[in-house]
Amino acid sequence: MIGWLIPLLLVAAALGAIRWVGVRGGLFTATAAAMLFGAAGYALQGRPGLAGAPARGSAGAGVVPLTDARHAFYGDFSPEESWMRISEALARSGNTEDAVGILQNAVRRYPGSAHLWVGLGNALVDHAHGLTPPAELAYRRAAELSPRYPGPPFFYGLALARSGDRAAAVAVWTQLLTKAPADASWRPLVESGIVALGGSTASR
Repeated sequence: MIGWLIPLLLVAAALGAIRWVGVRGGLFTATAAAMLFGAAGYALQGRPGLAGAPARGSAGAGVVPLTDARHAFYGDFSPEESWMRISEALARSGNTEDAVGILQNAVRRYPGSAHLWVGLGNALVDHAHGLTPPAELAYRRAAELSPRYPGPPFFYGLALARSGDRAAAVAVWTQLLTKAPADASWRPLVESGIVALGGSTASR
């Protein structure tokens, strides 16, 4: 019983957060319906006693955990975090269209946030199961807003990896390492990603 109450409480909390960040109208209705439908399906068919298993994703999706990587570059308590958490939760539940919609709404309200543009790029890659021109545009916009920050190129490289272009991802990340301070907190994350993709960081 408790296993079924938990998703219902999470749905209620998520809907409250969505209202709090300003989502209204059709997008809110669609998001609420999708969450309630998922919760109802879980209540009918869910088996909370079973051990969890990772979801299947696009090629390269498991190279670096997306949310962990985002926190490594942008922190856990940024002003954009509520938007990002809602979008990522929708994507994990399979509702990638509304995950994109949440962040499209966010960048319209806060067009100067590189973090939100990176999030939109990630959401677009999830939705299309690969890198698309709109996603590339989102990453490029993030890079224009923060040209010296490593976040946008890192996530562009991750998008390449998730799209199956491992060599291009390694090239982007290797170039990123050449400019990185030796003590950069995110450096081990990039190095482990390169190794996971079959590259080498021995000379860095």
